[in-house]
Amino acid sequence: MSGVRDLLRRKGGEGRTQPAHTPPPREPGEPLRIAAITFCRDEGRMLPLWIRYYGGQFGVENLYVVDDNSEDGSTDDLPCDVLHIPPIRGGKFNTTRMAMVGNLGRSLLELYDVVLFCDTDEFIVPDPDRWAGLKEYIEARTEDGINAVGSLGFNVVHHVGVEPPLDLSQPLLGQRRLAKFLPLMCKPAIKWVPDHWSAGTHGVRTPYAVDPDLWMFHMKFGDRDHLQEAADHRQRMVEADGRSADTQWRQGGDTLVQLLEQVTSGVVAADVPEFTPPSGERLAALVTEDPPGNFRAPKGSQMKQMENRPLVRIPQRFHGIV
Repeated sequence: MSGVRDLLRRKGGEGRTQPAHTPPPREPGEPLRIAAITFCRDEGRMLPLWIRYYGGQFGVENLYVVDDNSEDGSTDDLPCDVLHIPPIRGGKFNTTRMAMVGNLGRSLLELYDVVLFCDTDEFIVPDPDRWAGLKEYIEARTEDGINAVGSLGFNVVHHVGVEPPLDLSQPLLGQRRLAKFLPLMCKPAIKWVPDHWSAGTHGVRTPYAVDPDLWMFHMKFGDRDHLQEAADHRQRMVEADGRSADTQWRQGGDTLVQLLEQVTSGVVAADVPEFTPPSGERLAALVTEDPPGNFRAPKGSQMKQMENRPLVRIPQRFHGIV
C-alpha cells in the first residue's frame, strides 16, 4: 500500500491543488459523497448496465446522465438525474462536450467530495483481491490526499466464433475473457479537484498517476453485433452534423468489425497470457505532460493500438463483477 501512495503522491506533488471552492467539511462519520457522470446518445444497450454498476457502487441518486438528444427512449424514466441538452452547434462537438462535462464536474464538486466521469460502456473496477468495491477504493484514496487517479485501460474483445453474443442480463466479465491493454485508455476518470478534464477525458489539468489497483474495462469491442450497430450509428451522426469527424467515429461498423475479427482470428484463449500490471518506469510512463500543466495518457491511435498491442487474458478474479 505504501508504494502505491508514494507513486500517487510523487506524480501528484506534495498535496492537492487548492480548489477555488470546496464543499463543507464532512461531519465525523458522515459518508463520502461521490458523483458519477456520463454523456450519451441512443445508448439503449449500455446505459442500463452503466446505471446498474455505478448505481450499485454509489447509489442511483448520485448518478448524472447528460442526454445528447437521444431518440431511442433510453433516457426516459431513469432512476437517476438526467440533463437533456440542446443540440451542440457550430461543428465543435468534442470541444463543447468536454467544456460542458468539465464544468458540470466542477459544479458537482461544490456538493460532492469526488467526481467520476466515463462513457456508458466503461466500467472502472478496483482489484477485487485488494478492494471490496469502487466506493471503498475511493474512500481510501481520499485519505491519501491526491488530486486525481488514472486506471489501467482495457478494450475487452469478443472472441468471435468462440464466444456467443453477450447476454446483457448477466455479468459481462466472464462472458468475455480477452482484452487488449491500451496505454491510450489509461484515463484519469476520478478526481477530487475542480481542474478540468482534457483530451476527451484522456487527460486532466492536474498531476495524477495510474494506479495498478484500478482497472477500466471498455466494452466497445465486447460484442460483434453491438459494435457493428453502434459504429454505424456514430458514422451516421458524423455524416449528419460533422461531430467527431476527426475521431474513430468516422469509421463504419464494417471497418471495426473487420478489425475485431482480425485480432481474434485463430486465437486459443488458454494460450493467451494473463495480464500482469506494469510497475516502475513502465507504470510511470502511462502519464505524460503535454503541454505543460496538462497531464494525460500517452497519445496514440486506438485503431493502431488495437492492431498492434497483444491480447491478454482478464484475470478470473474480475469475472462476475461487471
